[in-house]
Parts: sequence; C-alpha cells; structure tokens
Amino acid sequence: MADRKKGGTSSKGGQRGRGLHQGVKTARGRKSSSTRWIQRQINDPYVRAANEEGYRSRAAYKLTELDEKFNLLKPGQNVLDLGAAPGAWSQVAEARCGAGAIVVAVDLSEMEPLKGVTILTLDVTVPDSRELMKTALGGEADVVLCDMAPKSTGHKGTDHVRIVGLAEAAAEVAIELLRPGGAFVAKVFQGGTEGELLTVLKQSFSRVRHAKPGASRKESAETYVVATGFRGPARESQV
Repeated sequence: MADRKKGGTSSKGGQRGRGLHQGVKTARGRKSSSTRWIQRQINDPYVRAANEEGYRSRAAYKLTELDEKFNLLKPGQNVLDLGAAPGAWSQVAEARCGAGAIVVAVDLSEMEPLKGVTILTLDVTVPDSRELMKTALGGEADVVLCDMAPKSTGHKGTDHVRIVGLAEAAAEVAIELLRPGGAFVAKVFQGGTEGELLTVLKQSFSRVRHAKPGASRKESAETYVVATGFRGPARESQV
C-alpha cells in the first residue's frame, strides 16, 4: 500500500523516466492502434510510477494532484469512491485518510480486495443502492469521488451525453449521502457540466470549480468538476 508520501509525488510524475524512448514492434496480426497504445503505456511516466509505487493504475496521480490543489482528503474521513475499479483512487483515499477512515469502493465489476477498503459490487445509478452504500459507510460521507467513464464510442456527442449522465448519477448520490461541508469530485469531458448539473452543484455546494490534473493525458478531453462546502440538497435537486 502506498503511503501519503508516495502519493504526494504526483506532481513529479511527469519528471519520471525521462530519457530513452522505448519502441514496440508491430507484431503480426496486431493492429497498429494496439501497438500505439502499448508504446504509450511503456513510455508513460505515470504508468511506470504507478507500477513502482504499488498503485493499481496511473489514475492515482490524478487524485493526488486534485487533493494537493483542493485539500479534499483529511485524516479519519468517510470516503465513497464510485466507479472505483481497478481501485487506484481508493488506494489513495485509504492512504491519505489513514486510521479511523472508512473507504467504500463501488463498481459494477468485481474488484480484487484492497486493504482497508470495503468493496461493493453495485450499480450506482439504481436508487436502492444508496442505502447499501450508506450502511457500508456507517452513515454519511465526507467525500464522494467519481472517476467513472463510459466506454468510448468514438462519437463525440454520444460520449459527451454518456459521461454527463454518469456525473449526474454520481451527483445524486453525493447530494443524498454527503454530510454538511463535504466534497464531490467527478470526471467530465471539457464543457461537460453545463446546464442542469452545474446549476444543481452550485445550489448545493459553496464552491464549484474545474481542474485538469497534469496526470490527465494532454490529448484527453477529460477534466474534473470539484464541488466543496456541501450545504445540503437544493430545491428540486434531482439532476
């Protein structure tokens, strides 16, 4: 398990492993796109850092950077991680919140056990799942995290609608389960929180901001909405 000191190295992840660029030969029968993906993974400093520090994916550094910027994770908190698989964000939350914290990881897919983390295999879009999450938390959450993303269709408009839908579902969970003063973080695409979702977040939280961690790939359209200072449900808060 990586400790906070290791998690705090996220801002340096881009400095790791600079030097020789490793190439990948295109194997017979392998698509060139697959070769490019493998090559990108091999030469990605965040992938290498995650392997070295025991994180399940490079996504750990996105959360550590967001935490360093917004001071989201504090000792002893209850943290709900939605769409948690393979578990890197839960690893960061468990390490940073430490003793007395409760970290609950939720995903549609089964996950390998994580020390200090309660894992639930649930569909977060189903309202009945919220009572199970609340029970696992032992009450309300201090932080709700969501790094969910739909499988890309390659169609920008369709992908935009799908990821907004996931962010809206996560926001509904956060508004129901957060305690006053809590925080909510969700992945969106650039320009993906206009309209009703952003309105509800602004009504329910004292501050709403957007951020793109350095660990997010430059070519990716992903960004994160960070809502802090939960004030309680807004009127007609269903998003």
